[in-house]
Amino acid sequence: MPEIKIRQADYADPAVRALLVDVFAELAERYGGSGDDTPIADDDFTPPNGAFLVADDGERLVACAGWRRHQGDAELKRMFTARAVRGQGLGRRMLAAIEESARAAGCPRVILETGDKQPEAIALYESAGYVRIEDFGYYRGQEGVLSYAKPV
Repeated sequence: MPEIKIRQADYADPAVRALLVDVFAELAERYGGSGDDTPIADDDFTPPNGAFLVADDGERLVACAGWRRHQGDAELKRMFTARAVRGQGLGRRMLAAIEESARAAGCPRVILETGDKQPEAIALYESAGYVRIEDFGYYRGQEGVLSYAKPV
């Protein structure tokens, strides 16, 4: 199996956009609709506004996660691991890389919204020390939304 390396990427890169098709397809499968209608500006993941990270196995991108500033915090968005590489700890590596990036940028904590139809994500976040907070963001107040935070 090739070594998987995590690196920063441009959110507009065609390879990133191709991986995001899989992200939205899985979210749509779980929740219906487009999967996620959260508005994302073109520069949300561009320093100093945030960062977008990918995991590259040398042939293709197999995971991604980004953070963008939200009232001083780093808001985690687009966290995804391709089905073919799940169960190998890559999600935890991506989350740790996001936390490190946010900390280096001076953010005091990482916050996130997820849904109750993503038990794997919820388990990862809780095992990594994230705790429930008051809902925020685009899906605030909607049924099934769960918000978390962790100091970094």
